[in-house]
Amino acid sequence: MATSNSLLQNEAKVKNWIIVISVLIPVAVAVLLFMPSKVNIGAEWVYFLPHLNAVMNSAASLALILGLIFVKKKMYSYHGATMSVAFGLGAIFLVSYVIYHGAAESTSFGGEGWVRPVYYFLLITHIILAAVALFPILFAYYYGYTNQREKHRKVVKFAYPIWLYVSVTGVIVYLMISPYYIH
Repeated sequence: MATSNSLLQNEAKVKNWIIVISVLIPVAVAVLLFMPSKVNIGAEWVYFLPHLNAVMNSAASLALILGLIFVKKKMYSYHGATMSVAFGLGAIFLVSYVIYHGAAESTSFGGEGWVRPVYYFLLITHIILAAVALFPILFAYYYGYTNQREKHRKVVKFAYPIWLYVSVTGVIVYLMISPYYIH
């Protein structure tokens, strides 16, 4: 009984951390995006980060797709490995994204005609879903990592399509705006 009780206490702590992280990260990103002046880190290398982010999002998208294939084939260890790769890439991406947007001005989209509303639709849906994605992703990862399969399956129904959409549209938005980068 004591081990079951301590497991519940640990899970309650983890859930609280997931909630705190899921709120703080989008708020921090919003502050960085809209702060009046950027942090001067004195380096031009930050202008390479959007390109690196697109590569990481592409690799994360591939890992997510492979993770789905592996779970459908009941290859659970491969599924766990590819989802951990996607999770790790997502964490590295987030750090890179924060560094870039803390140091560099945002790039304006210069496309015209029919592509402009397409770009903004993808961008807006990407931003909204990225802001809420962390919550179900962290729960899905936690439940998968702790082998709570029933809870994992319930959360993944929401987390997976959001995560894949955010990851894929991140690459598409990058490809659409990349011709307009100044550096």
